[in-house]
Order: sequence, then structure tokens, then C-alpha cells
Amino acid sequence: MIRFGLVGGINTGTFFGFYLLLHPWMPYLAANSIAFVLSMIGSFFLNTYFTYRTRPTWKKFALFPLANLTNFVVQSTGLFVLVTLAGMNERIAPLVAAVVAIPFTYLISQRILVPRGNDAAPGASAASGPSGPGSETDERQPSRLA
Repeated sequence: MIRFGLVGGINTGTFFGFYLLLHPWMPYLAANSIAFVLSMIGSFFLNTYFTYRTRPTWKKFALFPLANLTNFVVQSTGLFVLVTLAGMNERIAPLVAAVVAIPFTYLISQRILVPRGNDAAPGASAASGPSGPGSETDERQPSRLA
């Protein structure tokens, strides 16, 4: 959970930086969308290597944005509500909306990036089943609890 928080902080900073760079040149919802996509790419790699200690694959890379669609909807809806209905500043509202979306991101990314089944149990070793490139058992590196 601590690693997820660190990655989330980096990702939020990256997102907010991109948003602030793009916002003067386009409407706030467009800047939010582009910043979200750019920061999500970095988030994928940070989460696979650092948070969940799994190997990135093309399949996970393809599923990660689909799973984060929920996060995007929560964040974009929150941004719209905060700016349009609550009158919050367009420069601050994305940060508040991103914080609200954190629990959704954690649950979804864990589901996508951490292999499930007997071989995915914390402490399970790669020797407990078939291994080799592309197998589910070699995706999991040392337990994230270690």
C-alpha cells in the first residue's frame, strides 16, 4: 500500500504537471483527458515494476487503460462537478478529483496487474508450477509482502 501511495503521488504530480502545461492551450476537460493518458502510461510501468513487482506484458498494457476507464470517469465527473457546479478553480479541481479516484485506481490496477490463482498467492514460488517466458507463474517476482 505504501508503494502504491508513492507511485500515486508521482503519478498525480505527473498528471497535474501535464494538465497545467496543456490547460492554457485547450479547454480544461481536453487538458484533463490528455494529461490522464500520458500519466497513465507512466503509472503502468511504475505499478508493474515497483508497486506490484510483476512483469509488464502487452496484455496488461492493453487492459490497464480499460480498467482505468472507471478511474477516468470518476475523475472527469468529479472535475466537472467541482468546476461547473461547485465553482472550484480549474487549476485546483483536477487535483481534488484525482484524490477522490485513488481507491478505484488501487482496486482496479491490483486486479489487472497481479496474477490470480494458486501461483499468485503471497509467498508462492515460481517453482510451484510450469514456468518459462509468458507463463503466469514467472510473472510474479518476490512477494510484495516481503
